Amino acid sequence: MTSYFPKILLLFVLTSLFVFAEDIQKNREREAARSVIMRTVPSLAKAPEKLQLEIIEKEDGHDVFETKASGGILNIRGSSGTALCRGFYDFLKTNRLGMVSWDNKDIRWPAQLPDAAPRRIVSPFRNHYYLNVVTYGYTMPYWTWERWEKEIDWMALHGIDMPLALVATEGIAIRVWKRLGLTEKEIEEFYTGPAHLPWQRMGNIVNHDGPLPASWHKEQIALQHRILHRMKSLGMTPICPAFSGFVPRGILRLYPEAKLHRLGWGGWPQKNHAHFLSPEDPLFLKIGRLYMQEWQKEFGRNTYFLADSFNEMELPENKGGAEARNNMLSSLGEQIYRSISSTNPDAVWVMQGWMFGYQRNIWNADTLKALLSKVPDDKMLLLDLAADYNKTFWRNGMNWDVFKGFFNKPWVYSVVPNMGGKCAMTGVMDFYANGHLEALNSSSRGHLSGMGMAPEGIENNDVIYELVTDAAWRDRQEDVEQYLENYCRARYGNYPDSMKEAWNLFRRTAYSNLKDHPRFNWQMKPGTRGCSVNTSEDFLKGLSLFVNTRGLEQSPLFRQDAVEMTAHYLGIRMNEAILAALEALDEQDMENTEKCMEYFRKYALRADSFLEGHPTWRLSRWLSFARSHGTSPEEKNKYEQNARRLVTRWGPPVDDYAAKIWSGLIRDYYLPRWEHFIQSRLSEKNPDMGAWEEKWVRSTGVSAAHAPGDLVNACRQAIREAPPLPSSLKRKAAGSIIGNWTSATVSTEWSYLDWPVSSADLEKLRGVRFVFTSGSHALEIDGVELLENGKIIARDQHAGLAGKPSRGNFYKLSLPKGIHANNGCSLRARVRSVGGKSSNGKLELIKE
Repeated sequence: MTSYFPKILLLFVLTSLFVFAEDIQKNREREAARSVIMRTVPSLAKAPEKLQLEIIEKEDGHDVFETKASGGILNIRGSSGTALCRGFYDFLKTNRLGMVSWDNKDIRWPAQLPDAAPRRIVSPFRNHYYLNVVTYGYTMPYWTWERWEKEIDWMALHGIDMPLALVATEGIAIRVWKRLGLTEKEIEEFYTGPAHLPWQRMGNIVNHDGPLPASWHKEQIALQHRILHRMKSLGMTPICPAFSGFVPRGILRLYPEAKLHRLGWGGWPQKNHAHFLSPEDPLFLKIGRLYMQEWQKEFGRNTYFLADSFNEMELPENKGGAEARNNMLSSLGEQIYRSISSTNPDAVWVMQGWMFGYQRNIWNADTLKALLSKVPDDKMLLLDLAADYNKTFWRNGMNWDVFKGFFNKPWVYSVVPNMGGKCAMTGVMDFYANGHLEALNSSSRGHLSGMGMAPEGIENNDVIYELVTDAAWRDRQEDVEQYLENYCRARYGNYPDSMKEAWNLFRRTAYSNLKDHPRFNWQMKPGTRGCSVNTSEDFLKGLSLFVNTRGLEQSPLFRQDAVEMTAHYLGIRMNEAILAALEALDEQDMENTEKCMEYFRKYALRADSFLEGHPTWRLSRWLSFARSHGTSPEEKNKYEQNARRLVTRWGPPVDDYAAKIWSGLIRDYYLPRWEHFIQSRLSEKNPDMGAWEEKWVRSTGVSAAHAPGDLVNACRQAIREAPPLPSSLKRKAAGSIIGNWTSATVSTEWSYLDWPVSSADLEKLRGVRFVFTSGSHALEIDGVELLENGKIIARDQHAGLAGKPSRGNFYKLSLPKGIHANNGCSLRARVRSVGGKSSNGKLELIKE
């Protein structure tokens, strides 16, 4: 009996401590949520008694919130800090009191809050995921804490509770490399510049636009402390970095027997190839354990850790057939998990699943099952990253069906509503509103635990992000037409008939299909003819109707969206002008070429001036973020150069991927780049565009420009004054023109010419035809190849001639199924001019 009471006492003490700690966390989350709400509506801080918050229990592990307004007091009950914030934002939008964008908002909070009936929402998902590894490149690489605070507020209001938190990944890794004995030089040559770090983290590239100074790591570690503290104070469960297997080449000096696999990606030169340490090598577990030790020493315990070892990569070479390959994969999976859990038994391995749909030639039910086979079911979380691509772009079946519910592993339904931070409007609106219901109701849903989104870049297409984040808290069908009315009334305060008609047109045009890389031709390398942005008359009409909607001018979000719509409208007119200029250039019509370029310049400078009034679509803002991190003029210039490179050259062969519609970028880069190209061709010179681009990347600053005082009226005037190009300047081609050749680009010796091709150009493609337009010498063609990410996927080799007359000048290209040109396609032809260099012509894509 004597030992019984101490045990009871101990149990009582432990229970009391647990309850006490739980109460502390609840209070912490409640007060963190209160701070978010008051930053959103500052007037509430003057009357805090009008906002009552309470933490309640989850419902079967799912977040829940309840809202009610009575007697001027808003009561919100929620199961976490994030649920409280989501409840507040739901109240705000449901009662049409405002909306919050990334760096802008429109809040119409009344002096006396009217009564509102009780409302209770239970999320059908346990987790609400957000971000993509590469968002840390295309949008977030140089953010300061001030911008991060706004983003975490945005996450909480939109119900996000599982964000990706990858800041300071390198600061921890460098400690590991130094503990192992690598030199500063060996470490430096491993890393990229800050904007390219996502691809270094996933093993796509190394040694590009670096190195990283010590001041960068110190600053990023301090920033990550603030990010994690704020996220966890709101009850979020961040996903943090783990060791994925990529090591500096210098590791061989220390461990000459280490088993490394050299991996290439997208046609990059060998100096940029990563080295992947085989998880079967004991060194893998050692490095993984060291990384976790250093991470936890700095940031404390965490549960979810991301390790992406296979993103868009080939598997390590294996010659033993399917059984040996599967054995290797099961060993890989086991060792990656062990490296994460070795110092933290509660750790869960998280893996992005982009490749499950993108690389079905590698990942099928057998290979994925093998990879997961030795990882405990409750210690793995798979991000089914791109359900929208499976359904509306690749159309290759949903991953939860193909992979049999992900073999009992918890998984997150996710979409990728943006590639590269591109600004153009795209996406299947109806799918983003209701696509998750297919997963919820599927017999293959397995352990579906969450819903989220993994945009490559943010601060664009607001309506899509509102649709997706709202859908994650709903398990019923949404009427999209009604949703858009509620959206506009919350966002702008009203929904006039002209706006309703505009949104109906958008749903039938830009928001009726998904373009994975929506770019205007003027955002791509000069000479390119393709355009993947919707340019239909109905879309133009919708843009005009939206901008000309009256009575909403006082809304900051209407002004922001009017600028975006006008930039799209003028972008289409710029598109028309460039296509006509290229056609005139083909025919050596100097006068019309220059007239078309005058139109292009006028529309470009006008669009650029409006964008100066946009809260985020500005090059000056992007560069200001980058320069804010430098501790010396040299560092500031280096960071600016890296930021410039990512949004333009990136690093060949990934040219022009980001395609931002930004002020400063239009007037200082896209416009002068095209003018340089056109003027060179008019002078019969073959311009070195790469040298021109590199010079711009290495420059600093942005030219002066100012937004119009009355932004909305200026936008309306611009649309009125931007009619279609005069018919006298338009050319009609038999096929879609995607490129040309000129006397400046051909030789009497055999050589290769290359032309970029967009994914839109490849739809229903039959082949390409060479059309001679002028000159004294024919073009002889030996063959044509179509390349995807640097690899030949279609070829037609025969002797052809484009001249007067032409023969055999059509080249048939039989395309394989499932082209995934994430870094672009190109046409390559082996050609020479016959008897001299006076030869000009164009390439027509011929479709079914």
